[in-house]
Amino acid sequence: MSFTASSVGNLLNMTKEFIKNRKNQKIAVIIEETENQKGLAFVMHGLSGFKEQPHIQAMAEIFRENGHTVVRFDTTNTFGESDGNYEDATTTNYYEDLEDVIKWAETQSWYQEPFCLAGHSLGGICVALFAEKYPKKVKGLAPISTAVSGKLSLEAPGNKDSWKEWQRTGWKEEKSRSMPGVIKRLKWSHMEDRLKYNLLEKVNQLTMPILLIVGENDESTPPEHQKILYDALPGEKELHIIKNADHNFRKEAELQELKDIFSNWIRSQLD
Repeated sequence: MSFTASSVGNLLNMTKEFIKNRKNQKIAVIIEETENQKGLAFVMHGLSGFKEQPHIQAMAEIFRENGHTVVRFDTTNTFGESDGNYEDATTTNYYEDLEDVIKWAETQSWYQEPFCLAGHSLGGICVALFAEKYPKKVKGLAPISTAVSGKLSLEAPGNKDSWKEWQRTGWKEEKSRSMPGVIKRLKWSHMEDRLKYNLLEKVNQLTMPILLIVGENDESTPPEHQKILYDALPGEKELHIIKNADHNFRKEAELQELKDIFSNWIRSQLD
């Protein structure tokens, strides 16, 4: 499926592809090719997210406006167009899907290295884990409202009073704000898997320019956790706190501030 939309920024061509991951599951990928491509960026959603969420589209738009071809995708085990069931979602499966999308991208005409990585929440820790493993491939890294480690996730205000019940029953249930009427059910095995991960263990590999953004009222990945990561980062780094915002950036003013911060960072650190 292919679209042309030259009126949107400097977008040359938008294509949707369905590729296979290492488990032979379908992954939906959107590629937004840019005229006179200056760079390549991958933008990744968080737990239960999808590629069309406003904050994911906002990050993609700014990369496009700054001359980057942008790749967005739905991981498996989320609520997008890819295979799998949300209840089976893990950090491991999200991370492996990111690796598989990048591996597929390497075969495409628009692929270039080093590229930029941006991700929200669980997508944030995944793009940072990739950058720790393959630092030479990554030009710039933007883990937004990122999980820092499984241990810190348990200690976050949004989880500290509820995780024991989640562990006891084996399930966490909550209403989706992005998809009214949907009840999200997640197995406790998700947290068992997340506890395997900690960005601080190999943080010395993150020497590329890094952008951190978080909402002032974020209870899942609070500003205090972002400051722990920020202090440990060895290279060029920025941390921005958006006033009155929570974990997701839903209001128009919050999305605009997100875009303004991203644009300034790209122009000052990546051009």
